[in-house]
Amino acid sequence: MNRTSFIAFIFAATAVVAQAQKAKPAPATPTGSIQSLVASQQYDAALARIASALRTNPNEVKLWTMNGIVLAMKGNNTEAIAAFDRALDISPGYLAALKGEVQILFATSDKRAIPLLGKLILADPGDHTAQEMLALLSKHQGDCGSAVQHFALAEDTILSHPASLEAYGDCLVQLSQYEQAVPIFHKLVELVPSLPSPRYDLALVLLLSKRNAEAIKAIEPLLVGDQRSPDVLSLASQAYEATGDTPKAVALEREAIVLDPSRAESYVAFATLCLDHDSFQVGIDMIDAGLQRLPREASLYISRGLLYVQLAQYEKAESDFNRAEQLDSAQSLSSYAADLAAMQRNDPAKALRDVRSQIGAHPDSAFHRYLLAELLMNQSPSPDTPEFREAMESVQLAVKFKPGLAGARDLLASMYMHTGKFDLAIEQSRLALRDVPSDETAAYHLLISLRHAGQGSSDEVKAMVKKLGEMHQASLKQELDRKRYRFTDDQTPARPQ
Repeated sequence: MNRTSFIAFIFAATAVVAQAQKAKPAPATPTGSIQSLVASQQYDAALARIASALRTNPNEVKLWTMNGIVLAMKGNNTEAIAAFDRALDISPGYLAALKGEVQILFATSDKRAIPLLGKLILADPGDHTAQEMLALLSKHQGDCGSAVQHFALAEDTILSHPASLEAYGDCLVQLSQYEQAVPIFHKLVELVPSLPSPRYDLALVLLLSKRNAEAIKAIEPLLVGDQRSPDVLSLASQAYEATGDTPKAVALEREAIVLDPSRAESYVAFATLCLDHDSFQVGIDMIDAGLQRLPREASLYISRGLLYVQLAQYEKAESDFNRAEQLDSAQSLSSYAADLAAMQRNDPAKALRDVRSQIGAHPDSAFHRYLLAELLMNQSPSPDTPEFREAMESVQLAVKFKPGLAGARDLLASMYMHTGKFDLAIEQSRLALRDVPSDETAAYHLLISLRHAGQGSSDEVKAMVKKLGEMHQASLKQELDRKRYRFTDDQTPARPQ
C-alpha cells in the first residue's frame, strides 16, 4: 500500500468527521496527535494512541478507519481489513473506510473489492478512479462485458494509463468489438511508441476490422530490426494476403518459418495460403519439412490431410486425419478432464479407476461415460477386445444421455470406422455436424466414411471438401483473435495512477 495514499485517506477521514462535528457535537478524539505520529512514521505509537481512544469510544468510525490505515501502512493487511470492516459495520457508507479497504483488496485482485467499489460509485458516480479500478477487477475476473462498461465511463481518465488501455482493448477484442478497439490501441501506441506489443495489437484489430491497408501501415515499423518475429511476420503475411499481395504474403510466411522452424502455426498458415491458391503440392512439401521437426504436432497432420484431399489422395488424407486424432485425443473438456489426461500419461490404471469410480457415483453422467471411452481407446485396443467393447458401450451411453455431446459422437464415429461400419459413422458424423457445424473432426470423418461407403464421387463429398477448407480458415481466424501480445505479463490489475 502506498504510504502517501494512506496519509491522504487520514486527512480525508479527518475532514469528513470535522464536517460532521459542526452539525452534531461528538466526543473528542486525538486526531491531530495520531496524524503527527503517522507523519513521523511512529506507527506503533499511533496504534497505541488509537487503541486507547477506542477504549473510550469503541464505536467511533473515524478511529477504526485510522486503525485500518496505520495497520495497512505497517503491512498488516489482514488486520487492516478487519478494522475497516468494523468501521463499515458502524457506518456502511463511510468513504474513507471504503477507500482504505478497496486499496488493499485491489492490490491483490481480491474480488471482495468489487461490491465496495460499487458503493463508492453509487456515492459518487463521477469517481473515475473507482470506475477504472472496477473495470480492471472485472476484467481480471473474466467479466469483459462489465469491464467495458466501466472503462467507457472512465475513458477520459484512462487515456493516460497504458495498462488500463491495454485491458480495455483486450476486452473489446474478446467481445469481437474490433472497430471500437481501434482508437484504444491507437492511443496506446501514442503513449508507448517504443513498445512493439501495442502496435502489433493495433495492426491485429485493424485486420480483424478488414481495414487491411491500415493494418499493413501499422505493422510495417515492426518488420525491421530486432522487432521482427514470427508472430509479426505471420500477421503481416495475413494483412498482405487480404490486400491481394500473395507473393509478399508467401515471402513473409516463409521468413517466419526460417526465423523459427519449430513454430507449428507458421507451417499451418503457409499451408492455408497454398490451399487458397491451389498450390497443394507446395504446401505438402512445406508441411513435410515441418513434420521432420514437429512429428507430434496434430495441426500439421490436419493441414496436410486437407491438402491431400484437394489432390484426391484420400488414403494419405485418411492416414493423416487418423494420426491427428491419435495425437489430440487427450484434449481437455474441463479441468477434471485435463487432470485425468495428465493422470492417463503417468498412471493409466489409476485414471481408469478414478473415472469408473465417478461413474459409480454418477451412472447417468454422459461426460464421465465419454471420458471412460476415451481412456480405453487411448490404449489402441483392437475391435475384438473387451476394452474396445466396453469403450463402445460407454460412448453409446454418453450420446444417449447427452445427444448434443459432439466429442462423444466423434469418438463413436471413429470407432465405427475402425470396425468398417461406415454407414453408422456417417450417421454419427452428420449428427455431430448438425449440433456443432464447425466440428472439423466430424467433417473429415464424414468425408472419409462417404468414400469408404462407395460415395466418393457424390456431391456431398465435394461439398465436404469445400466445407473442410472453410472450417480450417475459420479455425485460423479464431486463433488470430486469440493471438495477441500482452502489454504486461503480470496478471494482477495495474493500480490506476
